[in-house]
Amino acid sequence: MQRASSQVVSVVEPVVTGLGYELLGAEFGFAENGQTLRVYIDKPQGINMDDCATVSRQLNAVLDVEDTIKSAYQLEVSSPGVDRPLFTHAHFAAQIGEQVKIKMRQGPEGRRHYKGTLTAVDGDSAVVLVDGVNYSLSIDEVEQANLIGQLP
Repeated sequence: MQRASSQVVSVVEPVVTGLGYELLGAEFGFAENGQTLRVYIDKPQGINMDDCATVSRQLNAVLDVEDTIKSAYQLEVSSPGVDRPLFTHAHFAAQIGEQVKIKMRQGPEGRRHYKGTLTAVDGDSAVVLVDGVNYSLSIDEVEQANLIGQLP
């Protein structure tokens, strides 16, 4: 998955918030059947299938009119799920102490994959404890980050 451009987010966000939901983020995925735009939404009471369908209908209409995405794609609207994605500095700060999986565009010393405990957010960096070593990772250089879901 690759984070959606700010141009795409600027079209998606007002639609999502106008319907009473929080936009967590948007990303593109590529598969055999083409490109998928995945939009993550949330609200305090949680998200159900009807919420996803409502947002999907509205977004399809707006994205078709705006023509922001030039190539063919499928739209997928989703709740954050147990492997909640982390897109913003605030998302990282809210999850300190949790287990995370992070993929960097370019990580320290060429390393791109980190799986450990998010111990701090310091300015523009997330600090992740992996095998007893703290790594300071630039949040702006994160390609993909998710909580490691813990089912009760």
